[in-house]
Amino acid sequence: MYTVFFIIAVLVAMVLIAAILFQSGQGGGLAASFGGSSSTDSFVGNRQATTILTKASWWGGGIFLFICFLLGLVNTSGRAQRSIVQQQLQQQQQQEAAPAPLAPLPLDQQTPQTGAQPAPAPATPAPAGSSKRPSQ
Repeated sequence: MYTVFFIIAVLVAMVLIAAILFQSGQGGGLAASFGGSSSTDSFVGNRQATTILTKASWWGGGIFLFICFLLGLVNTSGRAQRSIVQQQLQQQQQQEAAPAPLAPLPLDQQTPQTGAQPAPAPATPAPAGSSKRPSQ
């Protein structure tokens, strides 16, 4: 949809450029208003007859503005959020909505799931002074 509106806007812009450039000027420009003539009509500009180029300019400008407005609407509807605050808020909401993972139990509180008896604790070693070495 964006591409269609963009192509239409480019075509209308080309017609608008041609219609404006083919029109004749209203008067002598700035030089005529500062000394070329003394009447107020030359300052404001003489009233010209409405030509097809004038109508094309007005209609082209209106259509171009409307198409650009539609382009702006189409462009913002598919855009992702760019605000950092909005992204962080969305991440927090997703984290709160997700179930919290269960923390593992300490080893002394775990029970085997198979029903087997836990392995006996290893025997404590003998005190250091009581060990006998074999004589040679």
